[in-house]
Amino acid sequence: MVKWLKFVLLFLINFSIFMKYLFYAITSALLLSIAWPVYGIPFFIFIALVPLLLLEHEVTKFSKINKKSWAIFGYSYLAFFIWNVVTTGWLYGSKNPDGSHSIMAVAFPVIVNSLLYSIVFIAYHHFKKMLGTYWGFAFLIAIWMSFEKFHLSWELSWPWLNLGNVFSEYPKLIQWYDTFGATGGSLWILIVNLMAFFTFRTWQASRKRKSLIQNGSILLAIVLIPMLFSFYKYKTFNPKPIGKVNVLMLQPDLDPYNEKYAKDSLQILDDLLTLAHDNSKEKIDFYIAPETSLPGNGSISETGFEKSLLLGRINSFLVQHPNSVMDCGISSHRFFKPGEIVPKQAYQLPNGTSVVSYNSAIQVLPNQKIEVYHKGKLVPGVEIFPYMNVLKPLLGDAMINLGGAVVSLGSDSTRKVFSNPYNKGKMAPIICYESIYGEFVTDYVKNGANFLGIMTNDSWWGKTQGHKQLMSYARLRAIETRREIARAANSGISAHIDAKGDVVADTFYDDKTTLFAKVNLYDNQTFYTKSGDLISRICIFAFGFLIFYGFVQWILEKTKKEQKKIIIPRK
Repeated sequence: MVKWLKFVLLFLINFSIFMKYLFYAITSALLLSIAWPVYGIPFFIFIALVPLLLLEHEVTKFSKINKKSWAIFGYSYLAFFIWNVVTTGWLYGSKNPDGSHSIMAVAFPVIVNSLLYSIVFIAYHHFKKMLGTYWGFAFLIAIWMSFEKFHLSWELSWPWLNLGNVFSEYPKLIQWYDTFGATGGSLWILIVNLMAFFTFRTWQASRKRKSLIQNGSILLAIVLIPMLFSFYKYKTFNPKPIGKVNVLMLQPDLDPYNEKYAKDSLQILDDLLTLAHDNSKEKIDFYIAPETSLPGNGSISETGFEKSLLLGRINSFLVQHPNSVMDCGISSHRFFKPGEIVPKQAYQLPNGTSVVSYNSAIQVLPNQKIEVYHKGKLVPGVEIFPYMNVLKPLLGDAMINLGGAVVSLGSDSTRKVFSNPYNKGKMAPIICYESIYGEFVTDYVKNGANFLGIMTNDSWWGKTQGHKQLMSYARLRAIETRREIARAANSGISAHIDAKGDVVADTFYDDKTTLFAKVNLYDNQTFYTKSGDLISRICIFAFGFLIFYGFVQWILEKTKKEQKKIIIPRK
């Protein structure tokens, strides 16, 4: 009987500890989730990691679990998994060619992204265990920031949940992003979380009101000073534009599953041009059409632009609207003749001809050669088969297909700028997914763009949070570069965003409409435009130093232990 009571008591104790740690993990997950745009309250992000940090501390110091590292990894994975599901579960809205929802579209990014965040956290645990709390804090900042930068660069790039994105709906509070960018926001959030954890732990250990007040005051200052400085910048921001252009954003509202690839290409173009003509109430400098507006099914040969019936009709339309240019998203391809250097993205047709497909932006101007830009940041699994040589033998064609190719598309290595020769307008032709990347977008500005044009098609996921979040992230690019944005979307949200990140005007999702905007042109370059993700690069160097320092300390500690084992013989 006594044994059974001991067993039950032990079970209840272990179960209560398990539930406590589970509560920590779920609390972090919920705080991260409810902070996210566009439905959340971002201020929760300042304490979102504190429960996970408490979990790591208590498991390391007090728990009798044998596999402590595995326990921390498991709890952190659960937290990050819930966060990923809640914030990016809208990916399930995408469909397979047969009309069924794509499980792979949400499963792969959620599982892999959660794993990557958990690896970052467990690395922090091991480093902190080896060198102590303060070194551990520095390591967590360095490795998290390095991971976010890495997530902006590799072929499985998915920076959707980078922490600095969380304030995209509150531009008044992040005007200083023109200096440090959204990556600076990530650093800010990490520092606040660590200070909040330190404040709580100091009070928990000492119960001294004085230390609580001191640390709490420092914490409050770290939170409020950047916000107050930002609010001041917002109120005093009044740069003088070098000019204005009239922009008409076209929103054709083509269903990407039932219309886009079934409707006749000429009918798609006629509807687009009718939309443009009927809404040209004033002189238009730039007509902007969404990503892959043409041709619908198939693509347009770049070696035959001059002979294209579709592009010829656009040219005729512009003749009737003098001094206007048409910037349009298209699907294009290029054939390569024998002897030409063939890009690695090329695939062969049955007749042996090599061809590369592109997601492109073109500019049409009467009596001028058509300019073309190929999307530089491609969507993993949709437009690029990441690490094809490794993954394709394992996965075959089991990658999500949202109407694009399961092979990799071609891309441009430099950011082009489309200029209207009749005015000062110089537009950055940003294509959809590219608008998530801060430093990447600054390359357009460095090349002379004085306003940002975003061509996008967010219709793949339906009326979910996906298209709203992507639209919201564009506001960060406006602040970072201090450029106004004209965003043309297939089904919405088309928008005019000013250089402070405020939405001047926008459209509703699922509307067939246009949006007219008088866009201010600016030519000054912000510190962030010039320096890019400087903070991230500093953190990468810090990460390398900490790894080296930790390795040296590990060697020294191991040497000391070996020396203690040596027995000195008596004389």
